[in-house]
Amino acid sequence: MVDEGKLNEFIGQMLGDLGGASSIAMVRIGDGLGLYKTLHAKGPMTCAELAKDASVNERYLREWLSHQAASHYLSYDPATKKFALPPEQAMVFAIEDSPVYMMGGFDLMVALVENQTKVQAAFKSGGGVAWGDQAGCMFCAVARFFRPGYQNNLIQSWLPALDGVVAKLERGATVADIGCGHGWSTVLMAKAFPKSHFVGYDFHPDSIADAQAHARSHGVAANTRFEVAKAKEYSGKDFDLVTCFDCLHDMGDPAGAAAHIRGSLKPDGTWMIVEPMAQDRLEGNINPVGRLFYAGSTMICVPTSLSQEVGAGLGAQAGEAKLKEVIGGAGFRKIRRAAETPFNMILEARP
Repeated sequence: MVDEGKLNEFIGQMLGDLGGASSIAMVRIGDGLGLYKTLHAKGPMTCAELAKDASVNERYLREWLSHQAASHYLSYDPATKKFALPPEQAMVFAIEDSPVYMMGGFDLMVALVENQTKVQAAFKSGGGVAWGDQAGCMFCAVARFFRPGYQNNLIQSWLPALDGVVAKLERGATVADIGCGHGWSTVLMAKAFPKSHFVGYDFHPDSIADAQAHARSHGVAANTRFEVAKAKEYSGKDFDLVTCFDCLHDMGDPAGAAAHIRGSLKPDGTWMIVEPMAQDRLEGNINPVGRLFYAGSTMICVPTSLSQEVGAGLGAQAGEAKLKEVIGGAGFRKIRRAAETPFNMILEARP
């Protein structure tokens, strides 16, 4: 028998979900037209004032502003008819270096929807969807999504949490950034430690091209190099530090990659593995973060892994125990959680 109270509660949840889903396009319009940044820079504005400043049609803008007010993304003053971007919302929508800037997440949601047809077919075939074959610029959205976390944590807290690594980097070390994607992590480290040399490896040629461009634009071309290579085939040796940012679980053969990384490190080298935060059992991940990561894992991570050799399919919510099993199986004897955020765990592995 249906419990009417529970039904109404669930309908309320679904209305919230549908409202959130409808906000994806609306938020991306605000981002694409610079509306959030204009409101952040200039303060409260009427619809007419913002339309003139942003060079957009006032009628369309009025409807957009009304949605933003109804969503509590913008505040609205009926007396002055002005809309404002509160400072807390500005950190999410307008300030790109904010630790909680989420525009990349909205881009990622669009990519997930566009990827549905390919992933749905893979559900039937059991095959994968290769990283470069996924819908739209999936890799662009992923890079934008992860950048704020790296920008606000990598140099400030993650590297210092590793035993003796910062001192090596300050003196001058050799570093491999495996699965570097667009190179944001590589560039951040190269800027912070100019005496060290960094090599970024990724199996996706377009991402490597973007990484090279980012290195040039950020003035670190002299101490960085980027190469197209798989995680278990790159050619470098004798690294002081190897890093993997949110990519080990995407690999088809993470055990093979771990073994190759072990062989490319100096005897006293360190492997830093940054992975999505997850508990080891499903019941520990039934929360808002787990909800997002399971969706991303279904639509991106598992299809990517299953498209490669071995096809381990760890998934974004593999959990620390499974990750340590893979890492330890490659000959790493000292493995510990060095740091964490609500979204990431940072593991340190040593031979």
